[in-house]
Amino acid sequence: MLKLMRLPTQLLRRKADSHKGDYGRILILAGSSRFSGAALLCAASTLRAGAGTVTIGIPASINPAVIKNKTSEVMTLPLPETEAGKLSLKAFSRIKHILKKTTILVIGPGLDNDKSTYALVRKIVKTTTLPIVIDADALNALNHHLGILKRHQGKIILTPHTKEMADLFSIDIAFIKKNRKLVAKKYAKDYNSVIILKGHQSIVTDGKTNFYINKTGNPGMATAGSGDVLSGIIGAFLGQGLDAFNAAKYATHIHGLAGDIAAKDKTQIGLIASDIISRIPDALKFCS
Repeated sequence: MLKLMRLPTQLLRRKADSHKGDYGRILILAGSSRFSGAALLCAASTLRAGAGTVTIGIPASINPAVIKNKTSEVMTLPLPETEAGKLSLKAFSRIKHILKKTTILVIGPGLDNDKSTYALVRKIVKTTTLPIVIDADALNALNHHLGILKRHQGKIILTPHTKEMADLFSIDIAFIKKNRKLVAKKYAKDYNSVIILKGHQSIVTDGKTNFYINKTGNPGMATAGSGDVLSGIIGAFLGQGLDAFNAAKYATHIHGLAGDIAAKDKTQIGLIASDIISRIPDALKFCS
């Protein structure tokens, strides 16, 4: 029988006189003309996992559609974009201003592949000292630019699946599959990051003394948007004061557990990412 984690006290207890600013002001840079749903899923999961406020920075052209479909509590930040409807490097000055009022940055879900977008990602990671969750296309932006990670002064959590891990660090996929623990620990240590190597029994490590193998989750979670949901939960837990390793560890556990709860109702075959979000409160309750 699966042994569930008990969440840390700071996620379970809130002071009577607290306000939304105490639980993180999260900025999510995400979405593109093709992948607006990634931003919506990430934002919704961030709120459900306890974040104080959530803003999604998105290409300006998709803002009207996102407003119609977003969770009411999510704020939007329309940003300069490329002709193809992806975030542009020209958005940097506005993002830099917003980051002054931000406590946690999540970057990557649904950004898509674009030179200008990738340049924007690199410039942001270079210049901010905020804790950052780097996912999806933002990982691809760092290919061949790994020195940025070594020089970053804040907390970084990387969330690659096997192929993204292979591409980011130029490692053979077959080697990763045979040596998941070794690979995750080595590159987390080398790049001063917490790595979640996603997959069956995801590995979470800081490359030093902290290491965790997740036992929650099921194959039904291998579905579009599931990783975006995880990134949102991580961002929320960082915003509530957990250190990078524990935010990643507990988020991975809760994400998998919410998927397990959802699968009992929806089945693994019928499971979609929004089902996972709807079960985050149940997962939190079971671990409280």
